[in-house]
Amino acid sequence: MLGVDALWRLPPGPLNAITDVAGVRVGHATVWFGEGPLLPGAGPARTGVTTILPHAGNLFREKVAAAVHTINGYGKACGFEQVRELGELETPIALTNTLNVWRVADALVDHALHANPDIGIATSTVNPVVGECNDGYLNDIQGRHVKAEHVRAALVSAASGAVSEGAVGAGAGTTCYGWKGGIGTASRATPAEAGGFLVGALVQTNFGRPEELRFGAWPVGQVLRAPAQAAPAHGSVMVVLATDAPLDARQLHRLCVRAEAGLARTGATIGHGSGEFVIAFSTVRRIYHEAFAPPIVRPASVLANEAAALESLLPAVVEAVEEAVLNSLCAAETVVGRDGHIRHALPLAQVRQLLGSTSQIGHVAAKRDKA
Repeated sequence: MLGVDALWRLPPGPLNAITDVAGVRVGHATVWFGEGPLLPGAGPARTGVTTILPHAGNLFREKVAAAVHTINGYGKACGFEQVRELGELETPIALTNTLNVWRVADALVDHALHANPDIGIATSTVNPVVGECNDGYLNDIQGRHVKAEHVRAALVSAASGAVSEGAVGAGAGTTCYGWKGGIGTASRATPAEAGGFLVGALVQTNFGRPEELRFGAWPVGQVLRAPAQAAPAHGSVMVVLATDAPLDARQLHRLCVRAEAGLARTGATIGHGSGEFVIAFSTVRRIYHEAFAPPIVRPASVLANEAAALESLLPAVVEAVEEAVLNSLCAAETVVGRDGHIRHALPLAQVRQLLGSTSQIGHVAAKRDKA
């Protein structure tokens, strides 16, 4: 029988969440109103925004080392090119729906200008970073119902501690393997002899056919009865990685690439019409905005490439991303959206039965039980 040790080798952090990485905060604002037929621009709405903040300070003034990776570029990610070029993140990361990217980015700019009134006048401009998934099956996506006040609410409410998962924030209207998906998170700790670093993952899931879903070695999706109104193969996922390991942008990109393995272990095949994007940051690698002043050369402490610590971070990413995807499924409840469209909750009782016992999906299945 499949035990939790067969699913994962590394232990989770105390909360099994991206917020296990010290300083990281997550906030949600969910936009949910209306029932029945779609009235484009008026509802029903099943959408929202999720924000991830690497630290509690002024992120424009104290940037963090970051990297991005495009697995498949069928998406509308904003701000990735500057992160790719400079290896720095200078705003919170926001996740939302496809047609709301630019409104959310505008709100992030307002947030940065409020804290830094010299932006664009006495100093450089600012690069908002926004990712997205298409929630139009349940949501009036043309309405672009995520407004500036929702972004502000997600930023103000962002906190350390337990992270709400499932149909919340940017995950309110998304789908995973034909069932209701949404926001999921998980973390992994590397062994003490390898530095004892933490890796946290947060995902916004919106991809996959029911028959593709896997829990470890078990092709669960091939046994479960497919939900009504099952989703097509295309879709998207946003993956955010945080770590307290002292990594530079190049090393963080290596972590980003390993997120693909975590997705694949859940059954993802990265379809033609998918948008899969990963962004990673290190909370301990700060880049100060005014640091362009002398000295020209600045020392930086980063993990050695040949160190066992770096090697141990790679499977930590794979396991955290894999479980975060499964958590997005296990935490989500059934949602009825526009035009009576339904995304059913994953039937956890059947999953437990297939895997043999409640303990064999460990902290995954407990997500909805605690809700």
